Amino acid sequence: MEDFTHMNDWIKSYIEAQKAALDSIPTEKVADCVGVLQKAWAEEKNIFVFGNGGSAANASHFATDLGKGSSDIMSKRFKVLSMNDNVSWMTAIGNDYDYEDIFKRQLENYANPGDIVITMSVSGNSPNLIKAVQWAKEKDLTVMAFVGAKQGGLAPLADHLVVIDSEHYGRVEDCHMGICHMLCYAFMELDSLKH
Repeated sequence: MEDFTHMNDWIKSYIEAQKAALDSIPTEKVADCVGVLQKAWAEEKNIFVFGNGGSAANASHFATDLGKGSSDIMSKRFKVLSMNDNVSWMTAIGNDYDYEDIFKRQLENYANPGDIVITMSVSGNSPNLIKAVQWAKEKDLTVMAFVGAKQGGLAPLADHLVVIDSEHYGRVEDCHMGICHMLCYAFMELDSLKH
């Protein structure tokens, strides 16, 4: 039988570490990201979001919340697309070309100068994310990256970088999703953004 006293201590410790990760969210950087999204909305630019693993799920969740929840209360809608949601396309690219191309080649179909790329990665070193972001920079897209403490190869490429001071995958991914919710709820809850 599990020692629930020990389990309770572990849970409390986990929560404390999660609070520390949340406290590391740089609020001014998140506020800058809200400004980038507001400008993209005003100029009807596309917003592309993608990641791997848990970050892929966060990308899909974010696109849903911004594309539906935030858009529902705005005078016009956000143009947002998760690059993680077309499994047929991703597997065709991965099989026929290279797995590192699964996001870059989708961007080649859709992206225009001035559009926004948002990527999330705990390590910051995923080759498919770096390749897509490098392409985006070459094509004059604005790059937003949410990473963990290691920052990785994404950090120097990002125009807007948000770093969580943790290397723990669960905690960093939870913080990234919290930031995604902040970005969406800013438009839902702040009257100054509802133009």
